[in-house]
Amino acid sequence: MRTFTPLRKIAALAVTGMFALSVSACGASGSPADSGSASEQLTVGFVAVGPEGGWRTANEENIKEAFKNADIELKYAPATNGDQNSQITAFTSFVDEGVDAIVLSATEATGWESSLKKAQEAEIPVVLLDRGIEPNDESLYTSLIAPDNVGISTAAAEWANKQFPDGGNYVVLEGPPGLSVVNDRNKGWDATVESSLKKVGSQSANWSTEEAKSVFETMLKSNNNDIQLVFAQNDEMGLGAVQAVEEAGLTPGKDVKIITIDGTKNALTALAEGKLSFVAEYNPLFGEDAVNVVKKAVAGESVEKNIVVKSVTFDSPEAAKAALPDRKY
Repeated sequence: MRTFTPLRKIAALAVTGMFALSVSACGASGSPADSGSASEQLTVGFVAVGPEGGWRTANEENIKEAFKNADIELKYAPATNGDQNSQITAFTSFVDEGVDAIVLSATEATGWESSLKKAQEAEIPVVLLDRGIEPNDESLYTSLIAPDNVGISTAAAEWANKQFPDGGNYVVLEGPPGLSVVNDRNKGWDATVESSLKKVGSQSANWSTEEAKSVFETMLKSNNNDIQLVFAQNDEMGLGAVQAVEEAGLTPGKDVKIITIDGTKNALTALAEGKLSFVAEYNPLFGEDAVNVVKKAVAGESVEKNIVVKSVTFDSPEAAKAALPDRKY
């Protein structure tokens, strides 16, 4: 794979090398020499999503903390109301500024080719966090760090198949259209769920509890409450579905089983209470991985193209109760 060593870094290394030789020569002649040497602090641009719920907050705070602990300056640029244009503007500014690397969590999967090519021409490595790009041209970025969305949704569908051996009706509450995570979560689910389970509706609720409550209320009414399963693609939407079920006079976890993805404290609490039925963790704590990849890329070392963040699943109140005391988000 291609690795990047920016020309400014080569020059800096050359200067550092000459300085080291000079200090060494002074020491050999008996003259005083400094015992330490200064190293240039790396600067990284973080093109971020910004406020989007509990998972995103945990993820971005973890990334900020990891870079701070590594003594790397991280310039944080969240999107404006999820707008991709604001991300592209921030990305371009970081390229023009000549940062050492860029980490990117894209609000949309498509439309990044031109920006990534500019970074490539400037020899600035780009590390994708959480979300990939489409089409997935691996030559345009250094590495993608993320949990396995296809694998996570596959596990959720396998659980659903076991719970409904005789079939049933289900709906999907999706994230915003066009995101790679939404596409991958649909891919794993659709390829695995048994045909005996009938999809009676699918709609975006934009990761929102309030929107999910409203959307699922409408779905229940239009299907005369004949829905046994909800696949919510994040915790907030799953908790909104819980509210809709309760207001319809039904019992969540019994009349309607609800699957969510993320694994936040709120979701695990709801699972412990029996209101949710299956929670798939989407581990947000991969800041140290991002730091390691950035350091290697800037140094010109080879890095893995895809780094999968380990995640687990919870399928019982007991499992949720055991995990809650150590849950960091």
